[in-house]
Amino acid sequence: MSINLEAINQADSQDIIEQLLQRNQRSICTTNFRPYEAVLIHMLVQHAPKIPIIWMDSGYNTKETYLFADQLTQKLNLNLIIYHPKISKAHYQAINGEQTPEIDTPAHDQFTQLVKIEPFERALAEQQPEIWWTALRAEDSAFRANMDKVSINQDGLIKVAPLLDWTSQDMWAYLQTHDLPNNDHYFDPTKAVEKRECGLHLKH
Repeated sequence: MSINLEAINQADSQDIIEQLLQRNQRSICTTNFRPYEAVLIHMLVQHAPKIPIIWMDSGYNTKETYLFADQLTQKLNLNLIIYHPKISKAHYQAINGEQTPEIDTPAHDQFTQLVKIEPFERALAEQQPEIWWTALRAEDSAFRANMDKVSINQDGLIKVAPLLDWTSQDMWAYLQTHDLPNNDHYFDPTKAVEKRECGLHLKH
């Protein structure tokens, strides 16, 4: 079934979710359990309760992130599938030291490949999705501000960011309306600064 990208990119988030889930194609939703991640996950599981929720757990997450992940998984009965790097945080630090590499260096690129991109590509290979749901928003970075809500990559994977035009205020209001938890203490060592891309979405 072909997709009219121009038409679907004009639709609102709920219409996009309903239209694409009705296609009965294999979907995954990736999450890093950062702030507001509960919004998209909640919207999806209302229609597809067993959709695989894929978490690339780098091992560097905050205590609050792990607690939030557990709380949301239990509250929404998520089909959570976790992918870890092939080398543990303890192993990496034993070899390279406790400090993560400085950004924009070859060592940092290798670190990002190790803890995020390789686990994600392993998830793609194992899950074989046709649709990839993500909670990216235009507010996140300049790169994301230029994305479409729905796009198709060179391998035919349909990438969907239905909340792309939502503001932080929109997200907060949704959490309050649906009594959903949030994460107030998140850190991504592959980004280091809030508006920087980690590389995963640049590559895919």
